[in-house]
Amino acid sequence: MNKQWIFLVALFATIISFALAAPAIAAKHTIKIVHNSNTNDEDYDGAMVFKDFVESQSNGDIKVEIYPGSQLCGNARECIESVQAGILEVYISTIGGFSSLYPELQVLDLPYMFRDDRTAECVFDGPYVDELRRDVLKKVKNVRLMVISNTGGWRNFATVNKQIKKPTDVKGQKIRTIKSEIQIELVKLLGGNPTGIAWPEVYTSLATGVVEGSKNGITDIVGMKFHEHIKYITLDGHAYMAALWWMSDSAFKNLPVNLRRVVVDGFMHLRQVTRAYPKRRQIAAYEEFKKSGGTIYVPSPAEKKMFQEAVKPMKSWFTGKFGQRALTQLESRIGECERAINKSYMVDAK
Repeated sequence: MNKQWIFLVALFATIISFALAAPAIAAKHTIKIVHNSNTNDEDYDGAMVFKDFVESQSNGDIKVEIYPGSQLCGNARECIESVQAGILEVYISTIGGFSSLYPELQVLDLPYMFRDDRTAECVFDGPYVDELRRDVLKKVKNVRLMVISNTGGWRNFATVNKQIKKPTDVKGQKIRTIKSEIQIELVKLLGGNPTGIAWPEVYTSLATGVVEGSKNGITDIVGMKFHEHIKYITLDGHAYMAALWWMSDSAFKNLPVNLRRVVVDGFMHLRQVTRAYPKRRQIAAYEEFKKSGGTIYVPSPAEKKMFQEAVKPMKSWFTGKFGQRALTQLESRIGECERAINKSYMVDAK
């Protein structure tokens, strides 16, 4: 019995050693995700949730690799080209970051289009995204829109030396913008001096006076330590900070149908996280901003209307350059959502 027992123990140990030494079963597909932010950002959190969901639900058939801080490409255009070439599978862009390839997308950055989060999320969860996906696939090579989430809440005017309370207060201010026509035109329309600065250079530009303000959400301002220089924020909420998650269309279609469904569901989970985190994190971010000596100003309804009136020419500017279709389409979807939400108040708010 002792010899048999010793033999069985030795056999079991041998089997275990071979199992441990054997290489893990390789994934059949790899999805590389690149985003420009650091790891303390909702983009990274969303990517992590996507990775966990997709890898587990695909039973290891898909491996997801995350590269924060633009590790594999230097700017939006380069990253998108990498997706088109099949070097990357997934990239997240802002509206401005993709507008050089699809200029009509700038309609989403027209100021004061969305009245609140609920309206924006209704539009971006409905037929509008399907329509946009189809149109982009026709006009831009090998880039598929998966979801529209959020990356930082809402754009607000944030300045170093002067509180903005009304549109005329923007006059003469050197405001940092991305290299997007519509962002530049908005600042010019209000009398400011738009200055295109790459994201990694914004902190130094604020410190040295190259720019005197920016247009960002509070979580980005505090997360990037811009509040060490920015001392005034005006909560005018002129733009919803949409985040567009793009995937290589060929990489998506190379997946079997069951794995495509896993990826689609993974992006749904990602969307939930990247919308919720800015709302939660802004609470602490506003407190941190105030502790650092910052002042937050909320425009009155009359002042907000002044801003809306001041930027009305932006719609004519947009249609003059890009035609009426994109604006009509978006306004139609916004109208549908506003009517549906207003109708729900009649039941929910009783």
